[in-house]
Amino acid sequence: METLKHDTLHDIEHGTPALFIWSARALPALLGAQFFLAGQALFGGMSWDLHGLVGAIVGLPVLVLAGGAIALPRLRGFSWWAGLTLILYVAQVGLAMADTGALAFHPFNGALLLTSAIVLLAKVERRRRITADIPGNPK
Repeated sequence: METLKHDTLHDIEHGTPALFIWSARALPALLGAQFFLAGQALFGGMSWDLHGLVGAIVGLPVLVLAGGAIALPRLRGFSWWAGLTLILYVAQVGLAMADTGALAFHPFNGALLLTSAIVLLAKVERRRRITADIPGNPK
């Protein structure tokens, strides 16, 4: 039987690493904080420094998700979304360093990055929920 390339339920009996799960959970929260911090910098008089710092921290869960999807065969089904998330993050950093013309695309790309992170989280949580339903696995 042929296995699907994007099967996020491959080797479900082996579970999902906690670091992978927590990275998927942290990423949308950090990206949401980025939108808040950008709003505070634009309209609240706050410095852009914290926005930049959190933006750098966002790279950690992105790398964990992309690395986990590549390194662990049972997580290869996440590689498409994790790879897209990594590409969008790299583009986001590039846009942040660009001149004002390209910087105009930074919020739009940030919205795409957040959407990708939410889809990835939904897929990870689906796998986690199904894993918990397997007899003998902790709930």
